[in-house]
Amino acid sequence: MPLFKTSIVGPVAKRRGGCQTPPASVRSRSRLLTLTFALSLIAAAFAQTAAEKPSPDVRRVAAHLQCQCNGCKDSVATCSMLECGFSKPAKERIARMQAVGMSDDQIIQAFVQDYGPGIILAPPSAFGWIVPYVAAAFGLMVVYMILRKYYKPAPKVATAGAALELDDPALAKYRDQIEKDLADLE
Repeated sequence: MPLFKTSIVGPVAKRRGGCQTPPASVRSRSRLLTLTFALSLIAAAFAQTAAEKPSPDVRRVAAHLQCQCNGCKDSVATCSMLECGFSKPAKERIARMQAVGMSDDQIIQAFVQDYGPGIILAPPSAFGWIVPYVAAAFGLMVVYMILRKYYKPAPKVATAGAALELDDPALAKYRDQIEKDLADLE
């Protein structure tokens, strides 16, 4: 007895000797493995996102603290470095302090005592808010000036009603030169 059943579908299958389909037990086992794999991926994704998202209260306090990982200038709440060695433990510590009942100022002062005043992330000043807009306006002015310099309007074409002024004294010397050059050519 053959391993697989032969099912013939249409005239093309007859010429090729038929299609071979796996038995139902192999198909169901394959579906079960695929379903198990998909469910484990979904569970892992939910577990990762639940552990990575702190509460809004933790983010509010963490936004006032500067991350202390190497070269990072983000806040603890927004640090985007993979495997940051400071941000995640700091968020967990903030959550524990809030669970005990400490206020936001008390939590920040505790971090200042441990890490020094450099951990407080100062909000941007008015200078920090204005500079990007001034730079953008300056850039637009430069682009406008360059476009204005290189894309001059086309000269106006003389219309039938307007008489051309050919007796311009500035053009007279060129006209004389042209006449002289044409006479030399003949």
